[in-house]
Amino acid sequence: MAFWLVKSEPFKYSWDQFVADKKTFWDGVRNYAARNNLKAMKKGEQVLFYHSNEGVEVVGIAEVVKEHYQDPTTNEEAWVVVDLKPVKKLKQPVPLSVIKNDPRLANMALVKLTRLSVQPVTEEEWKVVMELAGE
Repeated sequence: MAFWLVKSEPFKYSWDQFVADKKTFWDGVRNYAARNNLKAMKKGEQVLFYHSNEGVEVVGIAEVVKEHYQDPTTNEEAWVVVDLKPVKKLKQPVPLSVIKNDPRLANMALVKLTRLSVQPVTEEEWKVVMELAGE
């Protein structure tokens, strides 16, 4: 089973809105690497929900509930979405500054590929983030 991270600017789509919605399709991805990551996501896989630009921290865990399909916000066949549902808010958010300062996370895509909005997370990285979150 793979693990993932998705980024969202809280003023556009926050964790609290995600929880209120109970489920969402992850749209608006217009980067081929991020799109390929969406295509690789499998039902049941866990996803870190990251607030970008403001907050800059991992705030919750989501789950893939439907694998990729055509992005309903565009007619361009190149773009896809997945359906996600919130699983839980982290006991304590994990700020980017903490992630960057933890040598165990030095190679994490969040640190190395800062602009990628949908990223893979290794099992070891997942465990470290959960530890940092008090989970």
